[in-house]
Amino acid sequence: MQDNGTEVTAAGIARLAGVGRAAVSNWRRRHADFPKPVGGTETSPSFALAEVEAWLRAQGKLAEVPPRERVWQQLVGHPEGPLTALGHAGCVLLLVHDRPTLWLEAGAGSDERLAAMLPAALGQVLDARFGTGPERTVATPTGPRLLPSAPLLRGVAELAAGPGARKTYEFLLGRYLDANPRQYTLTPDPLAELMAELAGPARTVLDPACGTGALLRAAAGPARPGQELYGQDSDPGLAALTALRLALSTDAAVRIAAGDSLRADARTGLRADAALCHPPFNERNWGHDELAYDARWEYGFPARTESELAWVQHALARVRDGGGVVVLMPPAAASRRSGRRVRADLLRRGALRAVIALPLGAAPPYNLPLHLWVLRRPEKAPAQPGVLLADTGQFAGEGRGGPDWRSVREALLDVWRDFDRTGRLDERPGLARCLPVIDLLDDDVDLAPARHLPPPTATGDAARLTDVRERLDETLRLTARLAPEPPGPGRTAHHRPLTTVGELARAGALVLRTGTNGGHARVPVLTDHDVLTGTGPSGTLQESDEEPVLTEPGDVVVPVLGGGSVARVIDDATAGAALGRNLVLLRPDPAALDPWFLAGFLRGTANHRQASSYASTATRLDVRRLQLPRLPLDAQRGHGERFRALDEFERALRLAGRLGEQLVRGMYDGLTDGTATPG
Repeated sequence: MQDNGTEVTAAGIARLAGVGRAAVSNWRRRHADFPKPVGGTETSPSFALAEVEAWLRAQGKLAEVPPRERVWQQLVGHPEGPLTALGHAGCVLLLVHDRPTLWLEAGAGSDERLAAMLPAALGQVLDARFGTGPERTVATPTGPRLLPSAPLLRGVAELAAGPGARKTYEFLLGRYLDANPRQYTLTPDPLAELMAELAGPARTVLDPACGTGALLRAAAGPARPGQELYGQDSDPGLAALTALRLALSTDAAVRIAAGDSLRADARTGLRADAALCHPPFNERNWGHDELAYDARWEYGFPARTESELAWVQHALARVRDGGGVVVLMPPAAASRRSGRRVRADLLRRGALRAVIALPLGAAPPYNLPLHLWVLRRPEKAPAQPGVLLADTGQFAGEGRGGPDWRSVREALLDVWRDFDRTGRLDERPGLARCLPVIDLLDDDVDLAPARHLPPPTATGDAARLTDVRERLDETLRLTARLAPEPPGPGRTAHHRPLTTVGELARAGALVLRTGTNGGHARVPVLTDHDVLTGTGPSGTLQESDEEPVLTEPGDVVVPVLGGGSVARVIDDATAGAALGRNLVLLRPDPAALDPWFLAGFLRGTANHRQASSYASTATRLDVRRLQLPRLPLDAQRGHGERFRALDEFERALRLAGRLGEQLVRGMYDGLTDGTATPG
């Protein structure tokens, strides 16, 4: 059913048509018949989705609105806002998932009949999944509130017929979270899975600051009958969305409450098997004044500046004796003087088992090497207490896609299992060691792993630097051979007939695709940073129902943000990676276009300048406006060979730069730590 009331912004129109926002602005100026605004503001107008769709189709810019894009536009244009729309959509998807016959019966008639029948049907499913207690966050919506959502709910149910209710909700929730990055702090899935493995299998799991539910979802095992997931979040709207997400992704009993766990704990009687927590960092207003005599502070009353130590003790208070706790912590919590008394008592009583430094980029804030604290509620005083200190910083990734999670997981779980089983660990230089508690109980009680770990062995480091030097010599010789000769003097530019990427796309000479924010495929992601730096795919996809764009050899990839004149031809090593956001892929027809010719002309500085628009904080490229000369295929290949040679020279220069930086850093480190001598 067409929803004539749904509105869409200029950004939404750009997404529908696969273009930049600058193109939409141009259409509004150049075409008198472009739909008029029906809402919004003067600086951010909104348009009727039906009118926009009809105009785009008439202009040949849109064959059909993809169902998921229509549903998304209905969601963001909902009269009560996207948060309410997501809640209604999640309830209906849970109904479709658990009681499909009830949905078919309710949806068989008019929108009015649907709104009248849904509350009773939803009530059955929500009561069964979330119970009927007063702390339940997912309320059964009433008929009058559901009526404006009827077109959206029908679209959501139709969308779920393909990938299923769970993936449909992941797609919608993922798009909403991505559209509001500053409002929510996310825990990356690889980190959540690592924290769940460190905690170990558990029947009852608590996350007192559950956010979007990543930690509870990671802890939910498919083969754990009777599992119970307990969570709490201070944002009631987010708590409801998280409850629906967990109910759709697991068969465990889901109990999510709304409220601040420190000030208004909804789980006072719970003794869970395990607790996982990614708390808010550096909060001064966490309840210090009103909670001074709270029974949870078994290891000392946290200072006002130590909110993270309050979360640690809260989690320990809500697990059974012997229960595991894993908390993500800022690195300063391991060494601040204001927290040394609490840290000391956690050590003395055997509650703190491990402090693990993660690589840069593991989770927000990405510029800090965050720590994991692994704790266990003491059953008895340890006979020979020791603490595992580990540093996985060596596995940081080169791009913004995050660390090498596979290496982090393998190295860390190996040392943790050895230590957890025996209470001891043979030193692993540069990675991990077990330190007696008594060695840490000084005036500072500094638990930062980097301050206590032995450096890598000098022999191995010397061998590594020798290898780097040999590779650098070889690369510099290659760079000298590849350096191109500059053009001779006296040559003048001559004008050639030009075409644009947009014209070539309309003529079928190439296919234009834009990167996605998520997908269902488990493949590496080529990010805009990877393209700009010439490195391999380093990103990951958020799980959603979006179909990822997979690269093929000969594709040309162009970043649309940042203002740099860059275009990358995909080779066999990069083929198969998913295209990340802020990237555009051009797939030339080999019978009409040479990929290296295309990429080379797209990199022209003047070409980028005329195709770029400027915002307050960034430059955005309209790829369709990029120009290249009309040349026969043989002439294109001649240009293409020169462009390919330039690309090979550029890659050799980049490699030489990276190897030079490694050699310089290694020599500085060797001379300062004594593993190398000046002679």
